[in-house]
Amino acid sequence: MFRALVVFTLTSAASAFAIAPVDRSSELVVSVRDQKLMLLRNGEKVAIYPVSTSMFGLGDAWGRMTTPLGYLAVEKKIGDNVPVGAVFHNRRLTGEVLQANAAGRDPITTRIIWLRGLEAQNAHAFQRCIYIHGTPEEKKIGRPASYGCIRMKSKDVAELYNQVPLGAIVQIIPDPLPKLEKAKPRQETSGGVVAANVMPKPAPQISATTLATPPSGSLSVDQMRTAGALAGARQKAKLASSKSLWQRLF
Repeated sequence: MFRALVVFTLTSAASAFAIAPVDRSSELVVSVRDQKLMLLRNGEKVAIYPVSTSMFGLGDAWGRMTTPLGYLAVEKKIGDNVPVGAVFHNRRLTGEVLQANAAGRDPITTRIIWLRGLEAQNAHAFQRCIYIHGTPEEKKIGRPASYGCIRMKSKDVAELYNQVPLGAIVQIIPDPLPKLEKAKPRQETSGGVVAANVMPKPAPQISATTLATPPSGSLSVDQMRTAGALAGARQKAKLASSKSLWQRLF
């Protein structure tokens, strides 16, 4: 019976970590210390934007309104071509459009990039509605000011939204952003656009918080997802076993 329970919880945990097909062409790194977000394309820095993470600190516990750490992925994108400053309520447009720093207003605006956790330490991110989104409170961008999400200026999140595909990896770290050179500009030719004459660089190895099951060496997305699923399964099995023992004793 215990074996059946483990198989069931493994299956449930694995399905909980299912995400949109992974796309490694674009990646995001969010630094809590710097309050900045870096966009990478093919391993090279494209842009850096100021952001705001949670004013309540870090973590993934229910009801804490904290920002989770670790590897996540873009699961959904909401807001194609809506006006900058458009207001969302429960992920639906209200019809209202706000200017930056509108007095007394603090809704989600412009775009929603909805994240799903890939690790045990951020497994609740999707259900907790952890987004990258716009805010009218732009004067607070650059310091912790959110309720768990990653806030951006409306023009910045609209720009980012168009460059980040579904399945893109998002890494939230407590450390400063890694030092990377900006990607060289592309060259125009009469036959179209070609990349500048540079050798491709490997994807940077960025330090992060310890994974749920820390393997050695670099990790593939499948390894990250499997590690998180197995850790979650072990935790559920342990809780179920403890509950069963308690019932037998009492």
